[in-house]
Amino acid sequence: MSSQVSFALRGRNPDVLACIANLSNDEVFTPPEFANRMLDTLAEAWAIEHGGANLWADDTAKFLDPCTKSGVFLREITRRLTEGLVKKIPDLDKRVRHILTKQVFGIGITHITSLLARRSVYCSKRANGEHSIAREFASDHGNIWFERMEHTWGATKCVHCGAPRIIFDREEGLETHVYAFIHTDNIKARLAELFGGEMQFDVIIGNPPYQMTGGAGGSSDSSIYHLFVEQAMKLDPRFLSMVIPSRWLAGGRGMDDFRKSMLAGGHISHLVDYTKMSTAFPGVDFEGGVGYFLWSRQHQGNCAYTLFQGEERLPTIERDLSAHDIFIRDHIAVGILDKVLKHGEKSISEILTNREPFKFESNFRGFHKSPSPGDISIHYTDKGKRGIGYIARSDIVKNSELIDKWKVLVPKAYGERGATPAMVLGRPMIASAPSVCTGSYMFFSAESETEAESICSYYSTKFFRLLVSLRKITQDAFRPMYSWVPQQSWDRKWTDAELYRKYGLTQEEQTFIEKMIRPMELGNE
Repeated sequence: MSSQVSFALRGRNPDVLACIANLSNDEVFTPPEFANRMLDTLAEAWAIEHGGANLWADDTAKFLDPCTKSGVFLREITRRLTEGLVKKIPDLDKRVRHILTKQVFGIGITHITSLLARRSVYCSKRANGEHSIAREFASDHGNIWFERMEHTWGATKCVHCGAPRIIFDREEGLETHVYAFIHTDNIKARLAELFGGEMQFDVIIGNPPYQMTGGAGGSSDSSIYHLFVEQAMKLDPRFLSMVIPSRWLAGGRGMDDFRKSMLAGGHISHLVDYTKMSTAFPGVDFEGGVGYFLWSRQHQGNCAYTLFQGEERLPTIERDLSAHDIFIRDHIAVGILDKVLKHGEKSISEILTNREPFKFESNFRGFHKSPSPGDISIHYTDKGKRGIGYIARSDIVKNSELIDKWKVLVPKAYGERGATPAMVLGRPMIASAPSVCTGSYMFFSAESETEAESICSYYSTKFFRLLVSLRKITQDAFRPMYSWVPQQSWDRKWTDAELYRKYGLTQEEQTFIEKMIRPMELGNE
């Protein structure tokens, strides 16, 4: 067995787990280097809370990855324990058997990932196979469990994860993507069922699936990563660390209660945040970035926050996560916001419509290319290009009182994948009265062309877009993202220099805005 153990645990160049392709943007394999950063953070926090003790020298500590894919967390934990327990369990074979049977546990997210994880940890897709380095297991899965399960259907969706029935009610032999960890109302009973007894884990760590795809698409699909976090907390571990999309910090559908609990709870001791997904996970790209947190049952207070702004790592600083209803990523921006809010001005969101202001979806095409008598113009986008069609006034059933207002149309979404400096928002466009728009736009209503031009100039300032960026962490730019932008008087063309003076921004704060936000050239294209 010694040669098998050596093969399983020795370093490889290249590491096979650094070379495999991701399943999708929502089921991402964690690079070994990234996993080890998380384990380093965990070990440092363990030492602080345990009088300098070495986590990897503790033969009683239990670890769970409830959403294992490649098995990288379990493999690296096993490697560290194998080195750390040398004095306590000198015999290598006994040491590895102890670690794999008593300390390291996982739940596969699919059949194929469970096989991959077992190969990574046991050197065999069957835990009790002839090539396994831990053949004492009575079952094929060992301590890395997976069985195909079914969703619990409501009328149209799974009651546990929100998966659409029309997509995931599948025939035998196809993956259902039922994640055992979150498809239960009693997680402690579920783990006792999986691992054969009451389980108390010291550390829960992993990179859960991010959302159930197949719904309306994109950001409209059901996010599920927070369900893994909430289930893990019910197990009352000493430490919990997970990789999740950074959109939870400021946005995300249905995330308000989760965000409040996480930010106000005081148990997050470390937060590492990447504004650009590909900085952390090469080859993977989605809006809002990604990060990992370390939650400690014992910790209560501020958090050590590390921000990777694009490719640049900023110094780690202590932050109060509960200062606002969302988390603002850069501390200089916090100072700018505080100065703005002290003025107590009304929010510009009060004069901004919400999504689908005239009840037309973005893909609405029920208009004419040429006007008929009495028609009004309707502004739309098609494959990124802006266009104007014509529609009967009588077809407008929502907000008809706004038809005869001047409008500053603004795109409802604009994505940049963490680029710095950022545009933040798409270009505005003035629409004369009478007019309407599809759901590709929202708009600020104005009483005159002069007012519309003033609003447009304000929208284009870096100051305006910086304040929106504090709440906009995905491509969506709905009304709540504008809530920190104050209203102004609409009798002039606004400039950044004038706004910097009005709000007393320091040279450092002005330089920060100029660094973070790109200039915006006004125009209809």
